[in-house]
Amino acid sequence: MSQSLAKILVHAVFSTKDRRPFLRDKILRGELHRYLGGILTNLDCQPIIVGGVADHVHLLCALSRTCEAAAMVKEVKRGSSLWVKTKSPDLHDFAWQNGYGIFSIGFSQIASVRGYIAGQEEHHRKVLFQDEFRLLLKRYEIEFDERYVWD
Repeated sequence: MSQSLAKILVHAVFSTKDRRPFLRDKILRGELHRYLGGILTNLDCQPIIVGGVADHVHLLCALSRTCEAAAMVKEVKRGSSLWVKTKSPDLHDFAWQNGYGIFSIGFSQIASVRGYIAGQEEHHRKVLFQDEFRLLLKRYEIEFDERYVWD
């Protein structure tokens, strides 16, 4: 085959440092989600939806065939952290948590994951981030040690 082609869909989740609600302001949050989508686009990782609440974000995207998952998350977190810090003096100590979760999804799951991400505000009226993340880890059968998941 003379051409390399790929469509690898991933759902990534990461929190603000110590789950601090830096993103309470809905206008800022919307701008951040668009900015995250722009970073993904610049990485040639097609954004499908970016969403979240005051203390974490969810990204659904197609990885570029030349972009590793860890490199994508690292650049998204680095670039967006620098950007957030410029938005207000109150955000000078903004940071993302060190870790993240990233999960592969099938093409047939796009609609349900998109709906899940779009419904984050409603979802988190009932479910804490930690419980949501534990559920994702269990659903994807990822073994984890509770002592090292949170920072």
